[in-house]
Amino acid sequence: MKDSMVTVSFEDQIAIVSLNRPDKRNAMLPSMLTELNQVLIDCSAQTQAIALLGEGKTFCAGFDLKVCAQDPSGKIMSELLSGLSTVVRTMRSLEIPVVLGVHGAAVAGGCAMLGGADIVLADQSCKLGYPVVKIGVSPAVSAAFMMASIQAGPVRTRLLDTKLVSAEEAYQIGLVHELVDNAESVRSRTIQIASNLANKPGSAISATKAWLNEIVSPMTDNAQIGLDVSLSLTGSHEEQERLSSLWG
Repeated sequence: MKDSMVTVSFEDQIAIVSLNRPDKRNAMLPSMLTELNQVLIDCSAQTQAIALLGEGKTFCAGFDLKVCAQDPSGKIMSELLSGLSTVVRTMRSLEIPVVLGVHGAAVAGGCAMLGGADIVLADQSCKLGYPVVKIGVSPAVSAAFMMASIQAGPVRTRLLDTKLVSAEEAYQIGLVHELVDNAESVRSRTIQIASNLANKPGSAISATKAWLNEIVSPMTDNAQIGLDVSLSLTGSHEEQERLSSLWG
């Protein structure tokens, strides 16, 4: 669909899924996350691998905070947090591999999505991070997935420190798995990796993903507890005051 916030195309045995709000730097809305989750599920039944990308100049700037600032009840923020958690859990649980390509920036919820992917690549000049505590939101929703990917020390630093880091630093701590030279190369390299994985025996890939989830699975109570921690702050005075000062 032309006006869809998530687009899909198919190439050989892979699905190329793209966040499609380029004029808003692919900032997330609750409906966008619902759509993305269903697209991922549908694609897993039709293809052997998924390449997840973002249209425009930025992979994803996180939640649409302007919309959140207009909702003092915190309902939209709650829906975004719940939708994000669902998407990341779905990515982890799919039987087929998900390759995620970051260009420009992956911020807050956009960066959290990296925790659901099997392979993450980013261009050398992009910025990544979780600067949400400065607006009164807890990034605890992402903690379980990050702990399944990188060491505890860097997890604490990245969730508590609001600064964005370079792709090189993200690579050094394991948040990103491969660097490419420039933003223009992200799409082709992501598709290439997804295609290579799609050509491997599907049963072996599926069994391996399932066992990896058993070993370091965030899809236990910890994922739900992290979401509950984040949800407990939505609609708070601090959150609304900070959102209003930035976006009101």
